[in-house]
Amino acid sequence: MTVKTLKKIKTEIICPPKVGEIIEGTIINRAKSALYVDLGSKGIGVIYGREFFDSKASLKNLKPGDPISTKLIGLETEDGMRELSMVGANQEMTWKDLAETQEKQVTLEVTVSSANKGGLLCIINGIQGFLPTSQLLPEHFPKVEGADPARIAIELQKMVGSKIKVRIFDLNPIENKLILSEKATKKEELEEKMLKFKPGETIQGEISGVTSFGAFLIFEGGLEGLVPSSEIPEKTDLKIGQKVQAKITEIANNKIYLSLK
Repeated sequence: MTVKTLKKIKTEIICPPKVGEIIEGTIINRAKSALYVDLGSKGIGVIYGREFFDSKASLKNLKPGDPISTKLIGLETEDGMRELSMVGANQEMTWKDLAETQEKQVTLEVTVSSANKGGLLCIINGIQGFLPTSQLLPEHFPKVEGADPARIAIELQKMVGSKIKVRIFDLNPIENKLILSEKATKKEELEEKMLKFKPGETIQGEISGVTSFGAFLIFEGGLEGLVPSSEIPEKTDLKIGQKVQAKITEIANNKIYLSLK
């Protein structure tokens, strides 16, 4: 036995495998409803029961001698083996890949699978992501008078099946939460355009959306600003497409705030 092997065994005795850990192994046998895996000094593992049938398609072409990544979900079965999950391992590695994608600010092209009044749903590597309407670029933002939720949902439904470029805005594997942003794909471009403007300046723009909390205004270079309800004069009836003049009150966190007063 080599020194390297002895060190590995010593490390694994001091730090025994834990439930939830991803473990590399080698397939040693397969039965009708179970797959047996050699985990080295960590023992013999088995994928069986529901875990086996949930992974049947992925396990179909695997044979003895093939390497496999699994997730430890039970320290010991009745037969003294480690209980393993391939589904759990795949999901954990997928979340890890998504976290790296977010960190590197990689732009992804996804297909819109469904929609509701809050935004769009897209599937990325088997994980469902949510793209809120607030993270849509102006050209895709539902332009609905009075921000009627039912009509917004109808407008968003028109995007189902279309491809859209997004970045990962936020994720939480524990909560199975994956939030996407279309705006983030233009982040650097928009930031550069924002540098041309300062609070106090007056701009000309077009109303692109009216909501219960204010109105959105598109102006030079495709920039979009928010006019909060408190900055809209009383008895002002704004319409989508209406040309207005507004004053920049604040630029913060890549957002532009405007006033019509």
